[in-house]
Amino acid sequence: MDSINQIIRNLGWAKIGTIAAIAFGMLAFLIFMATNLSSPNMETLFTNLSQQDSTQIQSKLALRGTTFETRDNGQTILVPSEQVGPIRLQLAEEGLGGELGGPGNELFDREEQLGSSSFLQQVNRTRAMEGELARTISSISTVQAARVHLVMPRRELFSREVQEPSASIVLKMRGAQRLDRQQVQAIQHLIATAVARLKPSNISIVDNHGTLLHRGGDEDGQAGVDAIDMRTQYEARMRQRVQDLLERTFGFGKVRVEVQAEMDFTQTVINSETYDPEGQVLRSSETIEEASNLSEAGDDAVSVGNNLPNAPGAESAAGSSESSSRTEERSNFEISKTLTNTVEAPGKIDKLTAAILVDGTYTRGEPTDQFEDGELIYQPRTQEEMEQAEKLVKTALGFDSTRGDVVEIVNMRFAESPLTAADEIPTFLGLDKDDVIELARPFVLLLVVILMVWIVVRPVLTKLLDSGQDVMDLATGGAHGTPLLTDQSEGAMAALEGAGAGGGAGLPMEMEDDEMEAMIDIAQIEGKVKASTMNKIGEIIDKHPEEAVSIIRNWMYQDSA
Repeated sequence: MDSINQIIRNLGWAKIGTIAAIAFGMLAFLIFMATNLSSPNMETLFTNLSQQDSTQIQSKLALRGTTFETRDNGQTILVPSEQVGPIRLQLAEEGLGGELGGPGNELFDREEQLGSSSFLQQVNRTRAMEGELARTISSISTVQAARVHLVMPRRELFSREVQEPSASIVLKMRGAQRLDRQQVQAIQHLIATAVARLKPSNISIVDNHGTLLHRGGDEDGQAGVDAIDMRTQYEARMRQRVQDLLERTFGFGKVRVEVQAEMDFTQTVINSETYDPEGQVLRSSETIEEASNLSEAGDDAVSVGNNLPNAPGAESAAGSSESSSRTEERSNFEISKTLTNTVEAPGKIDKLTAAILVDGTYTRGEPTDQFEDGELIYQPRTQEEMEQAEKLVKTALGFDSTRGDVVEIVNMRFAESPLTAADEIPTFLGLDKDDVIELARPFVLLLVVILMVWIVVRPVLTKLLDSGQDVMDLATGGAHGTPLLTDQSEGAMAALEGAGAGGGAGLPMEMEDDEMEAMIDIAQIEGKVKASTMNKIGEIIDKHPEEAVSIIRNWMYQDSA
């Protein structure tokens, strides 16, 4: 106890306060780090909740004993990340959650009440379909929540007119994300295939910013939008194809390509009927044959003389006869016929034009006072290179001179040189500079704290502790229990006291090391005391002369007592 009090007196209250402040700071830092590491990682459960939904969800979480946090005046609720999924499922079963799109098929899990009307059943069916569709749409990564409204009219009895169903969808996007054209069409066809007799043209889609993503019932307007999208996509595809082809030869960033396409979006239906006379086939054959025999009497007058036997002129009175025949053959042939029904889809290329700008090459000249690395000298492309590039471009675009296609390739110097051109933003593992800095910030802070402790705090504590240990060693003994000052060294200590207090009555301060060793030999100190130990005592006394004199005086007072 006396030694501890002695150390406190020797260190002084200033040094003790410094040590206490450093120890308190280190303890607070360790507590802060332990608290942050031990606290659960909180993740958002729901956002943009109404006051009623937020109150109900907080009550359910409190009853379950779940740790949660609220932000934005209760509109946002956070829970431990590992419990987000189970809690959402449990709340969805109870019809809570707000942003989940409303109740779904769980409406039919409840027991039907007696006397339930068909109208109520139809309303529940529509609500269930709306809720299920909203949940399906919300599963898209860019959609935070969805709300679906279905209009499913009933056909009245004996009514000839049939009203088609329609749908309206409101989407809430995640942050600043937007849906592209293909995603909107995907949602449109998803709803159309899920609801009977619902056409995609009868679906309207709006986002939470009031932007109309799809106009329902406007087939003509939709066709115009589709035509523009088709032309834009075709031009972009051709432009990228030519640019990729030329950049492999001329270098990255040295080619600029613009493509314009004139397209015919008229849908044409052509019906043609073609006959082939060479392809005739005998269908039927008919043959008709006729024969006739005709005889006539003579023209002489009839008399008795002519009728007598052997009368002259009897033979000449005989009549004449005639016979004939006719043959008729009829053949029916079928000629081959081809019926063609041709439908020309919209999007036919009427004309294609391309403008391509190619940069030249650069070489460095001799270093000068103005340009230490040498001035960049521009050199245009050769005519052979430009002709080869033109052939490649025409082949890649499907050039057709009969359509009036035009391809122009010009070699001109770009306004920005390769040294001043904006390079692609470098990334590390897919992260840009800002993301890397944000991720490295906590590690840099931890490294700074470690360096401060190692460079600043550690030397101060070591110095203070060494100072107290040196004083203890001087007061009690060496590291191995050997007394540094014995009774036989009273002469040397008396000389030391005189040197520290009287300033010249004892040993002179300018005495050399070998003279000190001689003084030790002359004193004939008994015991195992090394010269290095005495040198250590001398260094301690040089560093803390006042403390050494105070200790020696205390010894003197104790001896006198």
